Amino acid sequence: MKENGEADHYLITIKEMEDKINETPKLLNQTAGKESCCIFRVPQHLVQINEKAYHPEILSIGPYHHGKPHLDMIEELKSKYLGELLARTPPNGLKLDGYLKLVAPMENQICDCYSEYIPFSGFDLMKMMVLDGLFIIELVSKCANVVPTSPGDPIFKMVWILSLLGTDLLLLENQIPFFVLQTLFENTRVTRSGGDHQSLAKLIFAFIDYVMPRSDEVLKRIGNVEGKHLLDLFRLSFIPPLRQPERIKKDAQLIPSVEKLDAFGIKFKARKCDMFLEIRFRKGILEIPYVRIADDSLLFFLNSVMFEQCYYSYCSSQMTAYVVFMGLLIKNPSEVGFLCDRAVIENYFGTEKEVVKFFDNLGKEVACDFANNYLSKVAEDVNEYRMNGLHVHWVGFKHTYFNTPWAFISALAALTLLLLAMIQTFCAVYPYAGGKHIG
Repeated sequence: MKENGEADHYLITIKEMEDKINETPKLLNQTAGKESCCIFRVPQHLVQINEKAYHPEILSIGPYHHGKPHLDMIEELKSKYLGELLARTPPNGLKLDGYLKLVAPMENQICDCYSEYIPFSGFDLMKMMVLDGLFIIELVSKCANVVPTSPGDPIFKMVWILSLLGTDLLLLENQIPFFVLQTLFENTRVTRSGGDHQSLAKLIFAFIDYVMPRSDEVLKRIGNVEGKHLLDLFRLSFIPPLRQPERIKKDAQLIPSVEKLDAFGIKFKARKCDMFLEIRFRKGILEIPYVRIADDSLLFFLNSVMFEQCYYSYCSSQMTAYVVFMGLLIKNPSEVGFLCDRAVIENYFGTEKEVVKFFDNLGKEVACDFANNYLSKVAEDVNEYRMNGLHVHWVGFKHTYFNTPWAFISALAALTLLLLAMIQTFCAVYPYAGGKHIG
């Protein structure tokens, strides 16, 4: 009997395992890992460390945070904005059913963009895409003054709302595919007066400029950038034209901290450059473009790095390399102050210790190819400079003899005694040598 019971349990186990093998996953999307999948959930252990960095404060975009009670205020405004758009629409423009029919054929393509299965399909998904997409388009159009703003619009009456909307639009979990936005944008041109010549990207950049301001020249140059979603679009706008990373030595060392590099005579300078990623090293000077460190910019860093980590096989990783590089440079609060004094960093984030903690924590959570990224050659050149050349011996001499006032006094006394000894020797030998020559 016992043997028969074990045999039955064995067969049941086999059947359960076979059912699991053939079962469609309920959480992970089948497209996860493919290029089409570009909108990801942030790992829970990172959310627990800093939920504010990855979850929206007032605005839900897409399915991951849809329906959360604290986001209801802006959810109501989405319908209001849709009503205003429909009211401006001329007879030849799309009506509400037209927008739903416009997005409906994209359902499978939209679902493939998310790393997890989403509990929305059919009309529920189409309704979400239309409401969220048109809200974004209306918001950036109102901000650019290409569509009218209602006199009592709370978004434009309370400045803090605009700022939070800007950061919420750049969260990795808070995205819809850019092709949905672009399709809706093309079909709403007739509702905009004087703004039909502007691209969607330019309108978005002008709005999110609240988060990380750029010069007009940069905004003109990046008008044709296309991303997978708003976060990717904004991330790409900071990335210089892609260069093939230069291969460096296999035993390449990581770049030392600011304090150590300063001790080796390496100078630091704020580079005049629109792209803060464009760090370079030449003639003993490490030139780092100015960067503003604040809550909003650090949230952008966190979500950009997380996107690059999740989408690693299909996108560049300059933002990750930059954050890791800066984390290696900044190891203690005094080094933050050092870079602030040289106008490399402007700190609105908090104490210098908090800036160190931010870069340190982020650096521990990401994978970065130190031997093959766009800053690898910079790190190699810095290390070669600090290990070779006459300046190294001079730096060592200064450190030994001029590091403290007492060391300097001792060195000066020794040098004085040496000079006196040389003068005494010369005075003793010169008369004898001169007399011998006369004779």
